[in-house]
Amino acid sequence: MVSETNQSKNVCVIGAGPSGLVAARELKREGHKVVVLEQNHDIGGQWLYNPNVQEEDPLGRDPWLKVHSSIYESLRLMSPREVMGFTDFPFLVKKGRDPRRFPSHRELLLYLKDFCEWFELRDMIKFNTKVHYVGPLNYGVPSEDLKWVVRSKDKNSEEEVEQVFDAVVVATGHYSNPRLPCIQGMAIWKRKQMHSHIYRSPEPFRGEIVVVVGNSFSGQEISMELVKVVKELHLSSKSLDIYEGLSKVISKHENFHLRPQIETLREDGTVIFNDGSSIIADTILYCTGYTYSFPFLDTKGMVVVDDNRVGPLYEHTFPPALAPSLSLVGIPRRILGLPFFESQGKWVAQLLSGKKALPSYEEMMKSIKEFYHSKEEAGIPKHYTHEIEGFDYCDKYAENVGLPKLQEWRKDLCVSAVVNLFINLETYRDSWNDDIDEKLQEALRSPYFTQLGVEPEDPSL
Repeated sequence: MVSETNQSKNVCVIGAGPSGLVAARELKREGHKVVVLEQNHDIGGQWLYNPNVQEEDPLGRDPWLKVHSSIYESLRLMSPREVMGFTDFPFLVKKGRDPRRFPSHRELLLYLKDFCEWFELRDMIKFNTKVHYVGPLNYGVPSEDLKWVVRSKDKNSEEEVEQVFDAVVVATGHYSNPRLPCIQGMAIWKRKQMHSHIYRSPEPFRGEIVVVVGNSFSGQEISMELVKVVKELHLSSKSLDIYEGLSKVISKHENFHLRPQIETLREDGTVIFNDGSSIIADTILYCTGYTYSFPFLDTKGMVVVDDNRVGPLYEHTFPPALAPSLSLVGIPRRILGLPFFESQGKWVAQLLSGKKALPSYEEMMKSIKEFYHSKEEAGIPKHYTHEIEGFDYCDKYAENVGLPKLQEWRKDLCVSAVVNLFINLETYRDSWNDDIDEKLQEALRSPYFTQLGVEPEDPSL
């Protein structure tokens, strides 16, 4: 049943990154009382760059990480700014700031700060507050009546605080806890091994022989940066069948070598690849992605992370046995994140106020099992469960909560950026053709970009 009157709930949002901020905004709009607990000194989550990684385990094996952000110094967005913004707050070019279509990570942080100020969210946020425990207060009651105990500690005073909430939204991101491969000899290889989580700049690797493990976009981007300062760069990939853009980069540099997967590491620094070739390296840098981790969350085994699948989750958001009082926002990957997280936040807020209702527990579990089965039938590994490619799911999710579908120009600009990347990996951010320019002009003339009463600047000028 859907309530005809709004119910105001006391809600805790964990994390003040993009997903946490927009969830807090939607909850506030719906009339809920919101507290956002953020472990860092400012908003931004992953986008709050932190160069101080000296105390972090190089391989990030401790689930209680000291450093949250995995952003490196030179990182720029992979998607153009026009497609990135929330539905009612476009990512505009502002005077005196980075005007590029693919700006630096600092520009996105400034956008999030603008968002926070525009919607007056900062007063809801408790900074330097690390959450150590989240669990049900009254386990065993119907899910809609659950209360949640949240224990947190102030980083400065070390004072521990315990609070009780009607609902908790977990919005801690998914690009912090390193996912490591299992390679024979990792434990005895005595030279430098690190995960890209703590990579910040190429300078510490100058003159070295470096192996980058993982041919994802982050592995490629970091390799392109390292190859300019290292003696040799060896990119170890599952497949040696590479696309045009990467091939162009490798052919430009005599010290850039594409390698198959590593078979064995030896104590003396030798790296042996699957094809029998070997080198002696100074450093191995694992660009092997990230795993979901919620070390603070006690759900009595009702939510688990199994081979990077968080489950069971209905529509990547709600654990059926604990919903709607517990939700996870920001889980999906390979998606236009900010608009999607906005849809998630709006749905959570509407469910808690009684405007909407979830299907029954049985119906949600049936839907989840069918979804898992469809992935298995398609031969998609479990750890890709939350990777969503394409726009249909975003549109369906948005419609469910009364948000507009993604604009066609947004989809076109997103696709054109990906196509350009595969052809011109090194230069795609700073070059575009007449067709892209035409779509860009269409976007800038649209009501989306003029809704705040500010005339958008043209980044092509």
